[in-house]
Amino acid sequence: MAQQKYTQTQQVIDTLRQTGGYATLGDLYHLVDTKSWATKTPNESIRRIVQQSDEIFRIQPGLWALEEYREEVMRKFDIEPQEENSVERFTHGYYQGLIIEIGNMKHYTTYVPAQDQNRKFIEKPLKDICSTIHIPAFSYKELTDRARTVDVIWFNERNMPDTFFEVEHSTDIQNSITKFCDLQDFNSRFLIVAPQNRKEQFDKVISRTAFKDVKKRVSFSSYESIYRQYELMCKAIAIDEFI
Repeated sequence: MAQQKYTQTQQVIDTLRQTGGYATLGDLYHLVDTKSWATKTPNESIRRIVQQSDEIFRIQPGLWALEEYREEVMRKFDIEPQEENSVERFTHGYYQGLIIEIGNMKHYTTYVPAQDQNRKFIEKPLKDICSTIHIPAFSYKELTDRARTVDVIWFNERNMPDTFFEVEHSTDIQNSITKFCDLQDFNSRFLIVAPQNRKEQFDKVISRTAFKDVKKRVSFSSYESIYRQYELMCKAIAIDEFI
């Protein structure tokens, strides 16, 4: 009897089993041994497999798990699909974590506020992946105190704020833009990160007269666009390591 072929799909599934039933695409790019694959684009093959296999489901963009581990994984992440608060809590930490990881790969110093440092990015507390848990003293106390409440900050090599990020799953976008107004005197970028379906609400808020001075400096990034940037960074690093 002929031995059953060990398929690429089975290899990805076995890798997910070895990582506890779940992994990010970035992790899979590094962990799946694709040396024997007859393709010049193994990362694309891995992405196609997780999207098309009935044995794999998506938790968040870029975060995949095995159906056989569904209950265990959801319990591990404290996600109750019928409880919006638990979904929002996980989602908020997930995108804060992605933004931190992107900033780390870009060699920024990354910061999250004290009240979020024990929030989880998948299973790791955010304080374990950001560069610093103490905000650099880049300005007067009243301004650093205001900045220390922003969801994620990237600082450049001179410890000046390069980019401020606010993750807005369902809370009031206006409050975040008001924060950005208070910090507008710094030569920084300001980003609202939210589901794509909140873009219309963002456009309405940012067009208000009160925000005219920052209107051109505040941008909207969807969850999907943040993940795409993370994936591109992971791919670039994987290629560099392979070379």
